[in-house]
Amino acid sequence: MSLSRRKARIVVLEALYQFDISNGDANNIINAKLTGKNLSKGTKDFILKLAEGILEHRDEINNLIEANAENWSMDRIAVIDRNILMLASFELLYCPDVPFKVVIDEAVELAKMYGAEDSGAFINGILDKIGKGIAFRKQEIKEMI
Repeated sequence: MSLSRRKARIVVLEALYQFDISNGDANNIINAKLTGKNLSKGTKDFILKLAEGILEHRDEINNLIEANAENWSMDRIAVIDRNILMLASFELLYCPDVPFKVVIDEAVELAKMYGAEDSGAFINGILDKIGKGIAFRKQEIKEMI
């Protein structure tokens, strides 16, 4: 795990949280989060990839989370947990260079840092289901080719 990637995830999580509770302009929020931070170009690029990708695929990601969070709608999930799930789900779907285990471990760590006492277990359970579903679909596609 790269500390710069963890920093990037934290910045994106903070921006998503702020966007979620304020309904502000996402680009302004992300730019404000980047201003004054001493981050490498690679870290800034990763932040932008995550933030822009999550916003672009927000509906798809939310549907995926709801489908795997039995008896939980998105508005019933705590804001911070919801944003961690969105961040990790995007990485599972669109960042093939990051192994599933790393994505899930990082999400659980963020949940321990920012969420409630049981957030880590809750997030781990949902992401495990999502990860297994994605792996299964990738295998199906390979077999079809």
